[in-house]
Amino acid sequence: MLTALRIENFALIDCLELQLDQGLTVLTGETGAGKSIILDALDAVLGGKVSPRLVRSGASKACLEAHFTITSELLTWLEQQNLPDPGGSLVCKREISLAKASVRSRCFLNDRPITRLQLEALRQRLVEITAQGQTLQVGSGDRQRDWLDGFGGAPLLSLRQQVVQAYQAASEAQKRLQQRQQLEQERRHNLDLWQRHYEELSQARLEDPLELEQLIQEQHRLTHSVDLQQQSYQVYQMLYENDGDGGVACADLLGQVETILGAMEAYDSALTPILTLVSEALTQVQEAGRGINTYAAGVEADPERLEQVEERLRHLKGLVRRYGRSLLELITYRDQLEVDLAALSDQDHSIAALETEAQRCQADLQALCASLSQLRQASARALEERLIAELKPLAMDRVQFQVQLAALPPGPSGADRVQFYFSPNPGEPLQPLAATASGGEMSRFLLALKTCFSQEEGVGTLVFDEIDVGVSGRVAQAIAEKLWQLGRRHQVLCVTHQPMVAALADVHWRVGKQQTPAASSAGAEAAVRTVVRIATLSRPERREELAQLAGGATHQEALAFAESLLSQAKSLRQSSGVMT
Repeated sequence: MLTALRIENFALIDCLELQLDQGLTVLTGETGAGKSIILDALDAVLGGKVSPRLVRSGASKACLEAHFTITSELLTWLEQQNLPDPGGSLVCKREISLAKASVRSRCFLNDRPITRLQLEALRQRLVEITAQGQTLQVGSGDRQRDWLDGFGGAPLLSLRQQVVQAYQAASEAQKRLQQRQQLEQERRHNLDLWQRHYEELSQARLEDPLELEQLIQEQHRLTHSVDLQQQSYQVYQMLYENDGDGGVACADLLGQVETILGAMEAYDSALTPILTLVSEALTQVQEAGRGINTYAAGVEADPERLEQVEERLRHLKGLVRRYGRSLLELITYRDQLEVDLAALSDQDHSIAALETEAQRCQADLQALCASLSQLRQASARALEERLIAELKPLAMDRVQFQVQLAALPPGPSGADRVQFYFSPNPGEPLQPLAATASGGEMSRFLLALKTCFSQEEGVGTLVFDEIDVGVSGRVAQAIAEKLWQLGRRHQVLCVTHQPMVAALADVHWRVGKQQTPAASSAGAEAAVRTVVRIATLSRPERREELAQLAGGATHQEALAFAESLLSQAKSLRQSSGVMT
């Protein structure tokens, strides 16, 4: 349900905030007062087409915002579409900016960007707008199919859900079969090659992706073993024990320093930290000397090991070059080959078994689709009869209506293409509804269609624009009562010029234009701007408004007629158990 609508710099509206409630809300006002602008704004915020003229003169950007309540069905759909969780409320927002002679717009869902196509899909679950010359959803084949299924009630909807599950099962079975067939085809072409690759890589004993780097380092060490021994001995002499050239080793020098500082410390304790540092340095130098000596003892020439390392390097580098992969990629490739070869040898899911399973799932789907088509045929005949009966009181007593079902390949919605055919005039052939009905006829058709439904639907807000054009008397009263009845189960917004319709409203808004001062430069003549304003009417104000709509020989007669309409509306509510 729509709970709030905010409009800024849109057409003749500077800034307007509307709070909405359940039931029937009507908008009245003089022709050209701006009633349709409200509907245009609601259409635009939900993804409708926009043009530069919709941005208020003097402004560079229009902003529209609509707030909706959340239902469990809507949350499920948002999750299926990978759209953000709206939390406690759903807010659709659209910014329309001027760019030279064109217009740009951005759409948001709870302040997160959303594409216009996603927004248009969302609107089908929020609002249905039928305005003069604008029949956005009535002509949609998917929407007509959903209407027919909804009219069929729980048995048809339950069977349709079974079709969805059967379609998913058939799709998954077909996917498994295709994957296995693809593997089989690849096996025929590549089995020998894969086997050779796997054997070669397995024999290579590839385990460590860093083996190449480690072997190169070992090769360098073995190649330079003599140099390493000599240099290690030189380092040992300089650090620990120099007995070859008359020089003093580092450890000896530090020992002498330690002795001197020890003697000095006896006279000045301030030297203690320095003595400590020298003692630690001496210890570390001694450890380094012993370490380099141990290292030198372990370094030795090993021509046999060097040959083994170089042979292993040639082998690994050859594999890397031949396969065009790093060592890590070769290990991954070998492991994947092992999995693929095991899968090709698995006899538990043979192609024959998968074909049988896919055929069984497809047969189940076709059987359920056939049953669904039968239920739809019965529902179609019942809907035709019921809808024609509902249209007769709405000045459409000679209308023809037919629901035609055409065969389609089985899918998640069954195997039927549903299309409504319509002829409003005797002697005229039946044609698709969207191509035949005028705006007023389409609105009354949708009104009658909604009256046919006995259960709640996903869409909570219905908008009608002047469905009462060209009717009066008994027909106008019938339209008014149907709108009021529809408002018991849905939120209904209706633009009307009929006092009979307006009298039954739960909320009555009057739309009008006002002239307000416009900003002007100093010394310039004061200018005015036209803006649209909406007022919620009290009961006395409603009586005056209904009198204006009704007209009459005198104003008193019009007021009396308006009062009688309000009394009749009160009686209808009381008889229906609705608080007034």
